[in-house]
Amino acid sequence: MKSVDDLGDLRGQRVLIRCDFNVPLDGETITDDGRIKAALPTLTKLRDGGAKVVVMAHLGRPKGKVKPEYSLAPVAKRLAELLGSQVSLAGDVVGESAQATVAALADGEIALLENVRYEPAEESKDEAERAALAAKYAALGDVFVSDGFGVVHRKQASVYDVAKLLPNAAGYLVAKEVEVLKKLTVTPERPYVVVLGGAKVADKLAVIDNLLQAADTLIVGGGMAYTFLKSKGYEVGTSLLDAEKVEAVAGYLTQAEGLGKQLLLPTDVVVSPAFGPEGPATVVAADAIPADQMGLDIGPDTRAAFAAAIHGAKTIFWNGPMGVFEMELFAAGTEAVAKALTETAGFTVVGGGDSAAAVRQLGFADEAFGHISTGGGASLEYLEGKELPGLAVLEVGN
Repeated sequence: MKSVDDLGDLRGQRVLIRCDFNVPLDGETITDDGRIKAALPTLTKLRDGGAKVVVMAHLGRPKGKVKPEYSLAPVAKRLAELLGSQVSLAGDVVGESAQATVAALADGEIALLENVRYEPAEESKDEAERAALAAKYAALGDVFVSDGFGVVHRKQASVYDVAKLLPNAAGYLVAKEVEVLKKLTVTPERPYVVVLGGAKVADKLAVIDNLLQAADTLIVGGGMAYTFLKSKGYEVGTSLLDAEKVEAVAGYLTQAEGLGKQLLLPTDVVVSPAFGPEGPATVVAADAIPADQMGLDIGPDTRAAFAAAIHGAKTIFWNGPMGVFEMELFAAGTEAVAKALTETAGFTVVGGGDSAAAVRQLGFADEAFGHISTGGGASLEYLEGKELPGLAVLEVGN
């Protein structure tokens, strides 16, 4: 997989770059610009090298329709502020405005095409449809750089198909993400601890299967923990439960024991009779959840146990909050895990998505962690051992 540094002198070249600018918005205000900041090293390198930079990105799920609320206008504005230079925003993706905007670029200037997901073919399952759109993208560039790690697990026109049509390379962000994930899968320093949380067990079954082999300790919290507790025969009340996965989860508990791996579950939880910021919140033992209440965070004993396991590790990967961190009453568990990661001397990786949002919302600096991934889903699929199309196509080269 070539790096952007391997592309040589790009002065005067039109560099088509796929970034991941799928940022959270409150109206037109970006509430977390971490993904935009993560793209700056590659964009700055291209701009300062005199390339004509054409950025492709998506926002939200407009599903092939032009919806103003998914316009990249707020992204163009914030990107220009961070770069300290103008960023032109095309009025469409590959139409007349895009073509005119790219044609007007001088060396060292940057343009952003509108939301690629406005194009129905972008996410099409039909390869011919995607290929036709990719040809239109390719007509706007001389070279393709892949720097949107959050989408490399998708076979989409702006990620996969266009890379077949132009000389290509990985941007600094994608290269860094792959380097970090190889550390987690090929040569992790031990003890290696994986912390998994979030809502759905189903999303993480395959990664649990793989990580039980790789990790020394697996910590499970968040909404997914209640399916594990149910598999032990505990009452989980009205907590989030994936009833169809109880049997599979029980198998993982048995497997972990057979492999001599530690699998830590909550021993106490914070419960409430209703889902909401007002509570009331009560701490109960994990095997004593009232039938009419739901678990919304891990309890203080669990926080201490999880933190102790993290403190003793040389490598830690964390994906998924421990509770409903958006509500102050149920944020302590997620905060405790994040704090423990900042206190250990080990190599720490925050696995994107809600975990990245949580550490920023809770006031932790990005620099306090070894690495904050920009791709939750992509990170998990890599750790499952899956081939990621957006990386495989770069390895093939052009």
